[in-house]
Amino acid sequence: MTIDGLYQLLNYVDSSLAKREEATEIVLSDPTAIKLLLEVIGQNHNPVSCKASWIMEFTVRKELAIIYPYMDDFTNVLDKVTLESSIRPMSKICELLVDAHFSAHIHKSQDHIKNNHLELITSACFDWLIGKHKVAPKAYAMTTLFLLGNKFEWIHPELKMILEQNYGKSSAAYQARARRVLKKIQRKNGKPT
Repeated sequence: MTIDGLYQLLNYVDSSLAKREEATEIVLSDPTAIKLLLEVIGQNHNPVSCKASWIMEFTVRKELAIIYPYMDDFTNVLDKVTLESSIRPMSKICELLVDAHFSAHIHKSQDHIKNNHLELITSACFDWLIGKHKVAPKAYAMTTLFLLGNKFEWIHPELKMILEQNYGKSSAAYQARARRVLKKIQRKNGKPT
């Protein structure tokens, strides 16, 4: 796919499920479009960058492995994404990747997601969790960070502290996810819930 072809596709896409799925099928048929999508996602001033994020999420949900050759590009763009409509899909992709990586079953992601990728995902998730963002990216970040804490010991105490500090001043949806994550941390540490 060319950059012009990608822009035609992104200009065609709207918030309807049908158009997003149609665009996803086009990307799935030409995986080289992933690199171009990531370039557009990193351009916050670009009015179609959020559409590129939507398509990226839909594509990764259908075929997670499509992003593996582009893990460096993906993780390097995370700190450049500032539009709320782009952060939500990017945080969901992080959750999907980390969930697959730490799956009890042998998964291809374990060969493709390296420690440097996990560290960049960790940094982005903490930024989303403590930043002024909507609940969805915060919820995805909580889950992602909990899973990452199984590898990096320092994450669970930090995550627990942030969730407890923000619990009382957050929405019911935030509190519900925070309760679940805090219970998992307690069980992991051998403390009664």
